[in-house]
Amino acid sequence: MKEGFTGERSIVLPPMTIETERQDPLVSSLYITDIGYYPHADGHRRERREPIGEYVLIYCIEGQGWYEVRDRRYEVRANQFFILPANEAHTYAADSRQPWTIYWIHFTGDHADIYSEGLLTPHDIRPALNSRISERQHVFEEIFSTLEHSTDRESLRYASSLLHYYLATMRYLNHYRHQDSASCSDVVTASRHYMQENLERRLTIDDLARFAGYSPSRFSALFRQQTGESPLNHFNRMKIERACLLLKTTDMRINQICHKVGFDDSYYFSRLFKQLMGLSPKHYRASCQ
Repeated sequence: MKEGFTGERSIVLPPMTIETERQDPLVSSLYITDIGYYPHADGHRRERREPIGEYVLIYCIEGQGWYEVRDRRYEVRANQFFILPANEAHTYAADSRQPWTIYWIHFTGDHADIYSEGLLTPHDIRPALNSRISERQHVFEEIFSTLEHSTDRESLRYASSLLHYYLATMRYLNHYRHQDSASCSDVVTASRHYMQENLERRLTIDDLARFAGYSPSRFSALFRQQTGESPLNHFNRMKIERACLLLKTTDMRINQICHKVGFDDSYYFSRLFKQLMGLSPKHYRASCQ
């Protein structure tokens, strides 16, 4: 799609910057050449018959897609990631009926192969009581923001250090989750954690009830009894709170923030935001500044 995708964000570092990374004694261990986020990437497809020298990480958080490498085809679904090896031809694409929403990074370096080892096939990162998906997404945003604002030596070193951590949260998933094991003592606490881990998705009441192990009506009654509001109203309020944070702390455009918190319709997002906050997203950002 030459015109791109609504709400997409990407950075392609110029050759001069990549050469600086390659020559730096710290950054050369692991560094980024391209990075991005594609929400609901309808029509997304990339075929590379001529191999590239970077590894390609694709992390699907919603929808589905597929990829082909080494004469084999793999299907990818929500909450899965994979890393394509460097210097090998490959093809990948979004599903035509349920296009994926993905985070992606092209990376290389002296130690890049360590992080990619064994991750050619799809691997799960599913929300659970001890998952830390939202924290991982914060790390991605920190990397993106760093490279978006500066590519001086210190910024490149910081981004490289964060990339080590980001890839490690996937390569060593069980260790990452074990460090902050959650103990949710009730259904509502567990459900709120699940919502927090899925702010970028469009969950239904059936999805939430299925996670909690109750019928939709019973789950809604329990949730309302403890919180005073319905599960979906609470979920939307959490989304708007995240949007407020992004409006205050980032330069992301409003339509990008809309997709980042799981809304396809920017007009609905703006109406809901104004309903809850009393201001439009544009005026809210101005008031913060």
